Amino acid sequence: MRRDDLTDADCGIAQALGVIGDWQSLLIVRECAAGVTRFDGLVRELGLSRRALTERLNSLVADGVLAKHAYTDRPLRYDYQLTGRGRGLLPVLVALQEWGTRYVMGDGTLTATAGPDEERRLEDLLGTTPPGVEITSHRDTRLHLTGEDTWTVAFFFPGAYAPKSHGYPPGWGDIPGTRGCTLECQTYAEHYSDFTKVGARVVGVSTQRPDQLAAFAEHADLPYDLASDTDGVAAGAYRLPVFRAGGADRLKRVSLLLDPDGVVRHVQAPITDPGGSVEDMLTVLRERTSATDATGPRTQQPRR
Repeated sequence: MRRDDLTDADCGIAQALGVIGDWQSLLIVRECAAGVTRFDGLVRELGLSRRALTERLNSLVADGVLAKHAYTDRPLRYDYQLTGRGRGLLPVLVALQEWGTRYVMGDGTLTATAGPDEERRLEDLLGTTPPGVEITSHRDTRLHLTGEDTWTVAFFFPGAYAPKSHGYPPGWGDIPGTRGCTLECQTYAEHYSDFTKVGARVVGVSTQRPDQLAAFAEHADLPYDLASDTDGVAAGAYRLPVFRAGGADRLKRVSLLLDPDGVVRHVQAPITDPGGSVEDMLTVLRERTSATDATGPRTQQPRR
């Protein structure tokens, strides 16, 4: 059904569904957000027939959700990438993921700790190269989640607020898994020099606003960047587990180790000991970097 077939012309939900059409189109958007941008890769990931996929891709391009860019002309082949309009759907995907995980796959329990299904999804990231993610740091600059020629420890956390900021929503401490964000951030600060000595940088990511992260970074005297994923760009690219609290989607506690090429080399989830997870990550990083020094870097192909 197209938008001009809809009788409810004043309803944004109806008009949005007129563009998206069906669940298969939403899953195409999900895959493109995660870096699967080529036709054969989408066929492989979604299991759609080539005809059905072609029809949906053409529709999403026509509606400005995707843009196609030729990467070879003989034969002509395209990358399908999200436009600004398409990226505007990422919070919708994150919200659907949270609702489906909590109420369809789960029993409705609210938790900030990754469950078994989410853990399996995160393990699938190992060895893949998700798309480059650019988000806003607490210093109000754009930050790339992966760094050139640098290992990156990206830890995703529910939220940490400076004292007297009134940032924590009511009942925050009663949600399993929310406690420990300040400890985790401070432990990374304590070991920051250890991470830099082995050629890694540290980035903490939450869905808080940049000004809230800046206030906490100043209070905790953090030597590394915190970054804001309010638009769900990182959550969409890495398919991170989320939960909803205080009227906002929050990231569940997950840590990733990315090599200089952006390949996911290690996943920590679920994390039940925020402080201890930092030392565990440092141990893994030392093992990985020493192994790389001994054998040389290995080139991995991105997800397609």
